[in-house]
Parts: sequence; structure tokens; C-alpha cells
Amino acid sequence: MSLGRRPVVLSCGEPAGIGPEIAASAWAALKDEIPLLWLGDRRHLPQGTAHEVVGDASQAAALSPRALPVLAYDFGGLSIPGQPDPTHAQHVIDVIAAGVGLVRDGQAAALCTAPIHKKALMDGADFAFPGHTEYLAALGGVTDVVMMLASDQLRVVPATIHIALDQVPTALTPEKLRRTIEITHAGLRDRFGIAAPRLAVAGLNPHAGEGGAMGRQECDWIAPLLDQMRSEGFDLAGPLPADTMFHAAARARYDAAVAMYHDQALIPIKTLDFDRGVNVTLGLPFVRTSPDHGTAFDIAGKGIANPTSMIEAIKTAYRMAQST
Repeated sequence: MSLGRRPVVLSCGEPAGIGPEIAASAWAALKDEIPLLWLGDRRHLPQGTAHEVVGDASQAAALSPRALPVLAYDFGGLSIPGQPDPTHAQHVIDVIAAGVGLVRDGQAAALCTAPIHKKALMDGADFAFPGHTEYLAALGGVTDVVMMLASDQLRVVPATIHIALDQVPTALTPEKLRRTIEITHAGLRDRFGIAAPRLAVAGLNPHAGEGGAMGRQECDWIAPLLDQMRSEGFDLAGPLPADTMFHAAARARYDAAVAMYHDQALIPIKTLDFDRGVNVTLGLPFVRTSPDHGTAFDIAGKGIANPTSMIEAIKTAYRMAQST
């Protein structure tokens, strides 16, 4: 099957969340553009969703313009919106693994994952991973991956992610920052088709330390590391004050920004493009994206979930697969 006929796999995510309904909405919006294949229990799709069960991924492309192709899994029962069922947990995990297998086997172009609920997986199954990304890394046989948040206005990567702010200075090591830059550079080149990526790197402290007056990390090791990497051929700007990195003129000077911690990265992209932000995992041996939001239990099943981020995640995954 040519790349253009291979589907983007949509894993169902947490059935009690908004994953099934935004998948159905995304298919309705993209059915004439991108072939899709949804993996999950078809009883969890919104009532009235035009769908058909297929036997394998090769059937998805021809079917996708008229119905959502479904590779069906029996989760053992219906889902109740907003109420995770522990008996569904292992099925959710298995669907993610199956989606990865389809992409790695060449039967699908890319994987787009719906949000999961980590506590539900830990309560209902032997899920020993902090989250989606770590599980995908294990399935891909890699240890170093990077979370990129991407939209048409900004691509940004946090070097440290879900840790307390007072832990960042310890967790942020020269080795960690170097690896984040290397993976981001390779991802922009190999997945986004940017031959010579330009990266802007934020400082850790206010005003990037202001010469040591507001913190020593920039002087002691961040700036020397960036100098060393520039000598190796990386196009890097920084360390830069984070408060002047994200206006329009600054963003025009780089292809992606590397931030030092979670909020330093996510606040600007969510301010600039809240609905269209996409979570991209770089460093995997396959293309994976996801919408930049959670399960939204409070609105699940009400038919009001905004599918924009899912639509953008599918489009991004398809473009990345074509660039590979």
C-alpha cells in the first residue's frame, strides 16, 4: 500500500472520556482528505456514527470516505460517560499496542492517540508507566523521547515536563538538555522536512540569569553547552530570556523553541493557539501525535466536545508520515 493509501490509526483512548466522540467528529471533517482507522469497541462511538467494521488496515482507505473504518475490539460492555470502568483498562492498553504494531508493520501511516486516564489504567490493569508517552517509548524500544507541542504559530519543547518547579534545577542537567536539543533537531529534520532546523533555547532563570545576577545556571553550563553544540553544527540561539521569545517577530527567527520546564513551554502555545495545539512525540521509531487536552469527563457524552485539536493532530500525523 502506498503512503497515500495507508490510514492514520486512531486509538480509542479512555472510553468514558471524549475520545470516541472527537474521533467521530474528526472523521466527518477529514473523510475526503485522510484515510482513518479507529481501534476500539464500536459500542463506545456516539450513537448514529456512520461506521463499518473492517478485517484489516488495508480496507480502511476505500471505506473511509463513506464510513469510519473500525478495527473492532470487545471491551466487554458499554461505557458510561465520565465514569471510567476498571474492566476496560487492559483493553485500552492493548489497543494502543495494536496501533503501534500497525504503524511499525507498515500497515498504517501514523498513530494518533485519544486521551487516556492514567489512574484508571493503574487501578484496572498492570500499567507501570507514568503516562502514554512512556508506554509508547517502551513499545518502540527507546528510552529518550521528547514532547513537542505544535501548531501553525509555534513549536515548543519542554526539557523537563511533569515535575514540581523546585525539582527543575536538579532534573535539568547538561546531558538532559543536550539530548532534548538533539532529538528536537532530528525530529524537525526527519519528521517535519526542515533540512537545517533553527532552535531557540530559553534560559532557566528570569532574564536568562542576567549575567549571574538572577541565577548561575546560564553562565555555569547552559551557555557553554550551547556554544559547544554550535561548534558541532547546531543552529542555536540562546540562552534567551523566555519573556521575549514568543512574540511574532521572535518566532519568525526559529523553527522550534526549547523551554526549560512545563509552563514555560505550554503557556505561550496555549495562549497563541489553544484549540489547535498538537502533542507530538519525537524520538519514537514511528509517528505519533495526540490532541493537546485530556479526557474531559465533565463534558463527555454531551456532544459538545471540540474536535479541533484531534483534527489538527491527525493532519499533523499525516504530514509527518509523508515527510519521513
